[in-house]
Formats: sequence, C-alpha cells, structure tokens
Amino acid sequence: MPELPEVETTVAGLRSVLEGAVLTRVDPRRADLRFPIPVDLRQRLTGATVTALSRRAKYGLIDTDRGDTLIFHLGMSGRWRIDPAEIGAHDHLLIETSGGRLLALNDPRRFGSLDLVRSELWESYSPFTRMGPEPLGPDFTAAALADRLHGKATSIKAALLDQRIVAGLGNIYVCEALNMAGIAPTRQAGRIGRTRLALLVEAIREVLTAAIAAGGSTLRDYARPDGELGYFSKQWRVYGREGEPCHCGTPIHRRVDGGRSTFFCPKCQK
Repeated sequence: MPELPEVETTVAGLRSVLEGAVLTRVDPRRADLRFPIPVDLRQRLTGATVTALSRRAKYGLIDTDRGDTLIFHLGMSGRWRIDPAEIGAHDHLLIETSGGRLLALNDPRRFGSLDLVRSELWESYSPFTRMGPEPLGPDFTAAALADRLHGKATSIKAALLDQRIVAGLGNIYVCEALNMAGIAPTRQAGRIGRTRLALLVEAIREVLTAAIAAGGSTLRDYARPDGELGYFSKQWRVYGREGEPCHCGTPIHRRVDGGRSTFFCPKCQK
C-alpha cells in the first residue's frame, strides 16, 4: 500500500500539473471504487480552477475555487498517471486541464477512494476526525506520543500503525523507524520511556523525510505520477531484508503479526 511518502510524492507531482489549472473535463468512468464516487463529482469539478494541493495522512486533497475539495486515497494499487499514451481499463477517473494535460487515476484493485467535500469542512471528514497528529508536523512530539501511548498494552509496532495514535504511518516505515531507534517491535507501547520515545519520534521524522526526498518506495504497483518508480527501497535498513545482515552484522529476522510482516534486528532492537 502506498504510504505517507508515496502520497506526498504523488501530491507534489500532481501540484506541478494541476495547481492554477482549469479542469475542462472530469470523467469518472465507473460509479465506485472501494466506496461510491459522488454522483455530482463531474458537475462540481468541471470548469473549476485548482487552487491548492495538500496531504492528510495517506489521503491527497485537491482544492478548487468553488470551495470544493477532492479527497483521494490510493488504496493498495492506485496511482495517478500524467499524460498517459493511452487510456487503460483501470483508469477510473480522467481529468483534462486548460493547459492540455491529461491525468488518469489508475487503480486495478479498486481499493482506493474518491470523495468531494466542502473545503471549509474537510477537517471534519469522517476518516480525519479519528486521526492523530501528522508525524512530520509540530504536534508530533515525544510528550504527545507518550500521552497517546499511556496505558497501552499493545506492541509499539501495532500502536504506531493505529491511525488514532499518529496519522499516515504504514508497515514499511514503522519497521524502519523502530530499527533506527533501536526499539523492538514487540515492546509494550505503554512501557517505553520518554527518552526512547524522543529517539523514536526523531527516527520517524528522519525516515519519512528521507523517503520523501527519494521519491517514495518501489512496492508492487506504486509509481510516481511521472511514471518513474520510487527508489527508497534501495536504502531500507531492515524491511524486506530477512536473512541479510543488519548494519551490526546480525541477520535480520522476520515475524508475522496480523498478516503483516515485521522485519527487525534482534541485537540492535531491545
């Protein structure tokens, strides 16, 4: 699944094409993805000017001058294609701009979503009301994380994947950050001290920032809007590297919890 860095990279790619552009054609090619697509999406967006693009957790937001915000989620396999040579069966939303550009939202598995809300109300959009702070934002601190983890008997890995604790983190970057901070993924979340949580917060920020700079991770069907694959996977410390040496020389282990693989170093992470 595209995670926060992939969505940030996608939004940056879309911004270069969409910001300030008039949407001359908006064509949903099916009635639903994971959820129904708003029936008035074409009417409300056609002729509108894009004023801004941003991200909340793993969602992209496209604002228009009509006071509407298009909210998209890429699901498991979604990606935006810019100026595709041809339209495919899995291109479920087409957008043309006054500048002659064509964008296609491609989602073979249809686990993504499209929604349209009034811009002044986007913060009260149902998925967002339950979310914790952005991991790259000023509200994500060791103190704030300690408060949210207080009394949690679950593992720190599971806690960080809980969007109510912190928004936008996924399996890849949680594994990477825990390794960087030297914290075992199975350690009880509520029993980690403030000093170690400060290291964890810094590690999360560092790994996400590096991944965004690298353009995201090459994982399954993910690609940036310009069609270039991300390459942060070449820098992974532990993810997907079972049996390979950690930087300390110890073979990296893998365990499966809740259907998700966790990669870690049994020596470095305590």
